[in-house]
Amino acid sequence: MLLEINPVTPEPRKIRRAVDALRAGEVIAYPTDTVYGLGCDLFDRKAVDRLYQIKNMPKSHQLSFVCRNFAELTNYAVIYDAQFRILKRFLPGPYCFILPATRDVPKIVQTSRKHVGIRIPAHPVAHALVEELGHPIISSTAARTGEDPHVDPSEIDDDFSGLAMVLDGGPGGLKPTTVVDLTGDVAVVVREGAGDSSFFK
Repeated sequence: MLLEINPVTPEPRKIRRAVDALRAGEVIAYPTDTVYGLGCDLFDRKAVDRLYQIKNMPKSHQLSFVCRNFAELTNYAVIYDAQFRILKRFLPGPYCFILPATRDVPKIVQTSRKHVGIRIPAHPVAHALVEELGHPIISSTAARTGEDPHVDPSEIDDDFSGLAMVLDGGPGGLKPTTVVDLTGDVAVVVREGAGDSSFFK
């Protein structure tokens, strides 16, 4: 189901409707500052399983957290001063940072190395969703493995059966996030994306 939403000043009633779906264990699609994402409630195991099923994606594929702010981020990732300076410089923005996971991260979304991918998108709709939900959204790019992300929200609605809702905030981007691993002594760019990665090279 497509639900048009203002991408700059999202209507509160539409955000509440989307969050009601998340709380009910559903998976939704929503706009971010890069491409559209598919998201569900971090603490709903069945919803996380459903997200993997909708994308036909192996459980070994890591999902990222969409957080409200830095205070929330520190609940789920171990961050030292050096990493914090990098995060403050680049977030909110089109980046996903891989960091050591805290004990508060559900096991279903941890990698075998106990790491977690963290995002704070610079997009009003994504921000409003996590603010209303009150904790992170688990998120994955609205694209099949090896395929380009969908730009048109109606294509997302057609392609991914099982979505409760697609928040239509207009055309999405073409490039996903830049993924940077901050778990080692030096930052490592895992994926080149929409964010400028020159700082990390």
